[in-house]
Amino acid sequence: MAFDGLFTYSMTADLQQLVTGRITKIHQPNAQEVVLHIRANGSNHKLLFSIHPSYARVHLTEQSIDNPAEPPMFCMLLRKHIEGGFISSIKQHDFDRIIIVEIQSKNEIGDPIVRELHAEIMGRHSNLLLIDKEQGKIVDSLKHLPPSVNSFRTVLPGQPYIAPPAQNKWHPLAVTDEQLTMFFSELKTAKEVVSQFTGFSPVHAEELLFRLTDTTDRVGSFKNFIASFNNGGAEPMYVFANNKTYFSPIALTHLQGDVTIYPNVHELLDRVFFARAERDRVKQQAGDLERWLQNEIDKLTLKTKKLNKDYERASKLDQFQLYGELLMANIYAFEKGVREVTVTNYYSETEEKITIPVSDRKTPIENAQSYYTKYTKAKNALIMVQEQLEKTKEEITYFEMLAQQVQQAAPGDIEEIREELAEQGYLKLRHARKKKKQVKPEPERYVSSTGVAISVGKNNKQNDMLTFKIAKRTDIWLHTKDIPGSHVVIHTSEPDDTTLREAATLAAYFSKARDSSSVPVDYTEIRQVKKPNGAKPGFVIYFEQKTLYIDPDETVILQLKKQS
Repeated sequence: MAFDGLFTYSMTADLQQLVTGRITKIHQPNAQEVVLHIRANGSNHKLLFSIHPSYARVHLTEQSIDNPAEPPMFCMLLRKHIEGGFISSIKQHDFDRIIIVEIQSKNEIGDPIVRELHAEIMGRHSNLLLIDKEQGKIVDSLKHLPPSVNSFRTVLPGQPYIAPPAQNKWHPLAVTDEQLTMFFSELKTAKEVVSQFTGFSPVHAEELLFRLTDTTDRVGSFKNFIASFNNGGAEPMYVFANNKTYFSPIALTHLQGDVTIYPNVHELLDRVFFARAERDRVKQQAGDLERWLQNEIDKLTLKTKKLNKDYERASKLDQFQLYGELLMANIYAFEKGVREVTVTNYYSETEEKITIPVSDRKTPIENAQSYYTKYTKAKNALIMVQEQLEKTKEEITYFEMLAQQVQQAAPGDIEEIREELAEQGYLKLRHARKKKKQVKPEPERYVSSTGVAISVGKNNKQNDMLTFKIAKRTDIWLHTKDIPGSHVVIHTSEPDDTTLREAATLAAYFSKARDSSSVPVDYTEIRQVKKPNGAKPGFVIYFEQKTLYIDPDETVILQLKKQS
């Protein structure tokens, strides 16, 4: 990862397009994210601030993020102070990972006020603060830091704002030629570059040293390197190399791997954090549901093992029947008081002798009847165990399907999964403060690169709605073969090959096989998809299918979503 001072420098330069823009709406999807809707230069923009310890960032986003029914207190405070205000400047603080957005707004009685949003992108220490610029005091922040936690700076409402401590490093834009000449007179390591210059992460330090290898003008090359980050970066790039992901506003020439170039740093970050950030939002909302599902799967797996042992014991019924038959055939060959009887097995081709255990307290007839009774019990038990095994396997399949849906759900899909479990009698719904209006399940919409509409069910309610209510009988239906996943529908009877493969990519991506390759995806007409009587939500059978083999690709998913 490389959201360092250099990336912040590049991002700040590209965000200048928002200066003079008006903040029209403010949302806070969760405790770690704030989204400003901004109208600037005739266009609408969504500016995302995230203080997630692993995914902290600031950038424009095209992704839709679900918001809670009631806005949090910090969101309400931002609306009070800066909603309707105009952005007067966006700047970086001391080449560090701090972006300051200055906003000209008005208070309750219409007097002009100046507020600043300080986004501090510093890993687990990240924060978003609203500052009263005139008084230099903190209005509020997403995270509070009392003196007992941080002795250097207190982050609480009403306290004076103190910037994070300076690092006492060289500023890349202020460093002199003499300093650069002296520093690069000898071969340096990436660690030494990071220690000497503000804003460098190891990946950008490695890139700088790689570019300085074949040049004698190291001062000029250093300045050109820093300049390449200006104006939003020269070549925003995502690289997968050495089983790791890297991203930068510039070309990372020192890395050898799979490279994807993006039009700007904002689309780059949407790509980098799209799935991970969404997954984290869901985890905040559905961590208890994931644990409950896994616990149910574990209990059912243990139950299956016990039932299999019962099945093995009950499978001896043929032996009980044989013993009963042979004892009846030799009823006069033994008397009460013996513990075993050796007889000829007339049902075997070789007619070998077998020894049958008997009770010395029972008569020959009672011993024969005892084996018949065991046979009848085992026969009935076998039927019951088989039924229990089938039911248990169905429930495991059902819960595994739900677990997969939770892992790949958007935050808005989770409540529908909870409702489904309540309707099936597995869970009790939480009591909400306000009774929410019943909303029909809404599958996600995509558009293929050739302009054809595609829908994806993200949970069982959406799957059933899509397949049996929304889709036409001639539409094309897709699903991963024998793998839990989403129902996907192409809203046409004759899709072109590009649309078919893109829809199959959606089916493979929104399935348990997301991280696999060559995933089998079946497709057929909706008319060939049936729901068996009594089947659980989301379960279907289908006929006359054909199969495609697809490598799931997140880049394709983002592109299809962007076109919708």
